[in-house]
Amino acid sequence: MTVHVVGAGLAGLAAAIDAAGRGRSVRVHEAAGQAGGRCRSFFDATLGRTIDNGNHLLLSGNRAALAFLDAVGARDALTAPAAAVYPFVDLASGARWHLAVGDGVLPLWILDPARRVPGTRAADYWALVRLACAGPGTRVDDVVPPSHPLHRALVAPLAVAALNAGTGEGAAALLAPVMRETFARGGAACRPLIARRGLDDAFAAPALHWLAARGIVPRFNARLRGMRFRDGRVAGLRFADGEVAVAADDAVVLAVPPAIAAELVPDLTVPEGTRAILNAHFRLPERLAADGEPSFLGILGGTAEWLFMRGDVASVTVSAADALIDRPADDLAAAIWADVARALSLAGDVPPWRIVKEKRATFAQTPEQVARRPPAATAWPNLFLAGDWTATGLPATIEGAIRSGFHAASLACGVENGRDRRARAAA
Repeated sequence: MTVHVVGAGLAGLAAAIDAAGRGRSVRVHEAAGQAGGRCRSFFDATLGRTIDNGNHLLLSGNRAALAFLDAVGARDALTAPAAAVYPFVDLASGARWHLAVGDGVLPLWILDPARRVPGTRAADYWALVRLACAGPGTRVDDVVPPSHPLHRALVAPLAVAALNAGTGEGAAALLAPVMRETFARGGAACRPLIARRGLDDAFAAPALHWLAARGIVPRFNARLRGMRFRDGRVAGLRFADGEVAVAADDAVVLAVPPAIAAELVPDLTVPEGTRAILNAHFRLPERLAADGEPSFLGILGGTAEWLFMRGDVASVTVSAADALIDRPADDLAAAIWADVARALSLAGDVPPWRIVKEKRATFAQTPEQVARRPPAATAWPNLFLAGDWTATGLPATIEGAIRSGFHAASLACGVENGRDRRARAAA
């Protein structure tokens, strides 16, 4: 049996690793010239540094992402603070604080004013419980309204980052499992994790190395043009340079963007509409962290939302950025730098910068579009879907993408549950 994985983003890589770990023959086909999809790094000549196309903050409760890293031996590519601490600065008031989540499952930390958002009471944090229980069809503002004391300072930053949507449209039901799997389990499950040297170093590169060690080398620049169906199954994959036959006992995992999947799979319902993410990278005159470890900062009251610092590069992410995405890059750099300079107490002109625009970063994660997410299994018994846009129950994040790849591979291999992935990968 051969599992054909179409797409070498994180969902496709996860599917390939899982299937290979189960002892299956695996072939990977990728339309681009590199792996990683939207989770990638590149060298920028202006900055003279390797940067990520966008910033990603993982949490210690992201079990699929950590299983992926454990499988390929890259757990140490992420760094985390000793405790679940989230620093914030409010540019409007100048206030600075830390949200410090205690390690215990019982949320005793909310009783300590020094650990909470300034001006909030312990009772206000029941809003997080309501988010963890949010049902289908609800939006974040339906559960925690803008008038709530936690909305602006905590709920909105977390929701917009996770859903890439404003709180007035973002599906609260997607935020619910995030809260249950991380914050509801205490600080041990919600410590922030950042790639030490970059996303490619943490995910794609070690995955490709692991696959190559097992004789699996992706075929790059191979865009799937169509699929041939026969007798109710996928029988062939059509590429520009010819067709790859799919044998009777083979399976296909289609890990491509939703619009492409809809073109390839007859009558497939997928989410419609996308939302943009804007990223800005600045090379600073010097390193800000003496220990060299990456760090991050939540910013309120400005254009910038999350600031990540790695070495002498400060990177900013602005989610749900459709209103900004068409502005000239130099205008965006000036506006975002003004926020960064205030947040870091820096002076001087705008340093060397690079703006990265992802106009179709995620699908529109509204209740209406969430209802259009397809399951991994399809009407064809040997065709399975993977990607953060499929019905993972999670937002379109690294964790969701990897979890979808693992699930699709388990279906493709004819099993739902098997031995621990780390044990399989080490075999």
